[in-house]
Amino acid sequence: MQSPIIDIKHVFKSFKKDRQQEMLVLEDINFTLKEGEIVALLGKSGSGKSTLLRIIAGLISPSMGEVYYNNERVRGPVNGISMVFQSFALMPWLTVLQNVELGLEALGIDRATRRTRALKAIDTIGLDGFESAYPKELSGGMRQRVGFARALVVEPDILLMDEPFSALDVLTADNLKSDLIDLWVAKKTRTRGIIFVTHNIEEAVAMADRIIIVGSNPGQVTAELHVDFAHPRNENEDSFRAKVDEIYTLMTRKTKTQAASEAQAEDVEKELGLGYRLPDAGISELAGLMEVLAEPDNKGAMDLPELAEQLHMHVDDLFPLTEVLEILRFARVSEGDIKLSDAGSAFVDADIQARKKLFLTHLVKRVPLARYIRETLDSKSKHRVSEDYFLAELEQYLSDKEADRVLKVAIDWGRYAELFAYDYNSGELSLEDPD
Repeated sequence: MQSPIIDIKHVFKSFKKDRQQEMLVLEDINFTLKEGEIVALLGKSGSGKSTLLRIIAGLISPSMGEVYYNNERVRGPVNGISMVFQSFALMPWLTVLQNVELGLEALGIDRATRRTRALKAIDTIGLDGFESAYPKELSGGMRQRVGFARALVVEPDILLMDEPFSALDVLTADNLKSDLIDLWVAKKTRTRGIIFVTHNIEEAVAMADRIIIVGSNPGQVTAELHVDFAHPRNENEDSFRAKVDEIYTLMTRKTKTQAASEAQAEDVEKELGLGYRLPDAGISELAGLMEVLAEPDNKGAMDLPELAEQLHMHVDDLFPLTEVLEILRFARVSEGDIKLSDAGSAFVDADIQARKKLFLTHLVKRVPLARYIRETLDSKSKHRVSEDYFLAELEQYLSDKEADRVLKVAIDWGRYAELFAYDYNSGELSLEDPD
């Protein structure tokens, strides 16, 4: 059998919050990259995909486990592995040519050879004529092409890409993806394998030979599937759409534990922890999604790929909304489909004030953080508490940045439901009309 060129074995990664606490980001990751493969790491934001990519590149070390490149353990940055980042990361004071030459200069390549190879890479990636331009003169797509040229000029054995198209508009991203696949198929580079991170299901199916689905909290491999049709791939073909639908099903499938629990008692409610990472989901977006589902043609239920296409939403936009609807029991998601619950249908049919009351009931019952905030405010004589108090509580479970984000989400939901009030200037939560 062909030996893998990248082999990830039992990789765990934790980050220290303080002396006592650690956050587990990656848990027991295992997969390989074989020669001639493009592998996509597909998952929601916050699933640790970018962290995993940096571990493969040798930029950070795993807490446990090993990464092997050509049967040699990766212990730091490796010659032969190049990385394209989500941000363009160009030096603004250097020209296109000088930016592309940077990697070669770091390798100690002489000036004449650097120049020849950089010019060839610039031509290959479609930037011929812009060698003397500075980054500020270029569009976003052209700046990212410089990033690709800089990665390819060192003739990497392995190319790693961290959401390289996410900062680009749709047309520019599609054009750049097409050009990259053309280079790969035509073997115009010496690269033997590519691993890229994405949250875009269609992008993964369009580019990858194999897709690794990474779950969240902590990041772990939940599924792996092959894409066995040739490039270029047509998003409108039945085989393409079937693969997209299969991935949606895999990403929304219940675990065995969840399925068993639901089978035993449909009315048993899952209790979220106080430090649960509440998804970013605005009230208007949640209401809008439920209204779409309730339209006569949809009859309260839709196929998720169809819904995403209709709303022009990617996984990172759609899944937080569907997760919140599930948490609040306004909808149920399973096997790639979403269906409104009776409560969700009631919300759609209600007027503004009735919607608020229904949301309040479900928020207090289903979201411990919202309930805890209200109970704390009720217990204080003046019914006022600084947001710093709740941030300190959340920081026992989450990073400072994540705690701040989660609290903001809870505050937005609580204000809408009139569960409590919030003063932005003072940073205080309060009861407008305490009993």
